[in-house]
Amino acid sequence: MGQKILIVDDAAFMRMMIKDILTKNGFEVVGEAQDGAEAVEKYKELEPDLVTMDITMPEMDGITALKEIKQVNPNAKVIMCSAMGQQAMVIDAIQAGAKDFIVKPFQADRVIEAIQKALS
Repeated sequence: MGQKILIVDDAAFMRMMIKDILTKNGFEVVGEAQDGAEAVEKYKELEPDLVTMDITMPEMDGITALKEIKQVNPNAKVIMCSAMGQQAMVIDAIQAGAKDFIVKPFQADRVIEAIQKALS
């Protein structure tokens, strides 16, 4: 059985893209969430090995969700995803405990590399 991953993105298309990359590489996608608040709930419920988290989402943004997930589990592994390679957001995410940062549009090998690095 592969590592369990939770995908968080407000765009269904993006979730589908990441899910496709992950399943083709032997990972198990255990859940999906459309916003930060849902991500925190799903994290508690599913206890995934890793979360891919979009930064810009309605309801609760990815950095706030990251902080909440870290309160639930300080060892949580979260990789942030964003279309905007804004330095400040990247730094905020890393300071909040993100393991890595991938920029959209995703390159499959970069996604897998980031995940394998975070899980090792």
